Amino acid sequence: MTVRVGIINVTGFAGMEAARLLWNHPEAELVAATGRSLAGQQLGEAFPHLAAYADFPITSELEAEVDVVFSALPTGASAEACAPLVEQGVRVIDIAADFRLREPAAFAQWFGKDHPAPALLDRAVYGLAELHAGEIANADLVANPGCYPATTILALAPAVAAGLIEPRVFVDAKSGISGAGRGTGGGFSYSDVNEDVSAYRIANHNHQPEMAQELSRLREGPEVAVTFVPHLVPMTRGIHSTCYAPLAEDVSQSEVLALYRDFYADAPFTSVTDAPPHTKHTYGSNDCLVHPTVDERNGALVAVGVLDNLMKGAAGSAIENMNLMFGLPQAAGLDRPALYP
Repeated sequence: MTVRVGIINVTGFAGMEAARLLWNHPEAELVAATGRSLAGQQLGEAFPHLAAYADFPITSELEAEVDVVFSALPTGASAEACAPLVEQGVRVIDIAADFRLREPAAFAQWFGKDHPAPALLDRAVYGLAELHAGEIANADLVANPGCYPATTILALAPAVAAGLIEPRVFVDAKSGISGAGRGTGGGFSYSDVNEDVSAYRIANHNHQPEMAQELSRLREGPEVAVTFVPHLVPMTRGIHSTCYAPLAEDVSQSEVLALYRDFYADAPFTSVTDAPPHTKHTYGSNDCLVHPTVDERNGALVAVGVLDNLMKGAAGSAIENMNLMFGLPQAAGLDRPALYP
């Protein structure tokens, strides 16, 4: 059986990346795609890099029967579109942030609005396959992780789960411009971002509670407190997270590497590297590369994680989750190396 896929908002970066990946998927096919601003155009006409979809219409609503829908709408609007689909029995993967936080009050606090579909929060599974593959396989609603949280959680999860670090972490992260989305307004033009690095939403980014929530689920005891500082850097794709935490016990570099490699032994898309990875090592791939280092002088762990924010941080992770939900090989449609240089 071929899985029939619909994409809501194919005109955004995540939506068009999902369409690109689905073109060569061996067991799934894009059958419907919406994008109200470009409704009536052909997908390959609107986006020449998707020329393979030359006769594929962009519509204002989903116009074909689907087995699963990827929603790439903005946060808030996504839940409104997803809720009726879930109730109709269509499986949904939400690439927005609507279903990542488990508590409606947390959503209201961090996004400044009431949750559009709070009754669905208990049904949503956090879609980080390295931690929740079994739950994802049985889910009808998956909350795709944010790009910053995916990198950070994967960089810290083995240490948190083993009780290796204190529940107090600091995250210094960098993102490429595409993380802001295709429809972003001022401040992201070439002249704005070239030759520039800037911190933004310091200790107040809405990915911060997502990191704390998911890391805290890995351990008993006090919740993990996360201080998060994101930076915008002049590159198109990529997330680089450097995470710092005090060690709770003495441990050697070789022991930490062994712990991490054992934790990710069965994870097809997360690898532990011997040297600090570059964002370009994951460009265009669904890989997350992690490198932990013990700072013996100061009793701290420094863990670096990198990924492509449009792949493992968005559309690639959505494809991976779809594969798990429909019993397909986890790497189907994603088994490709990074693009370099």
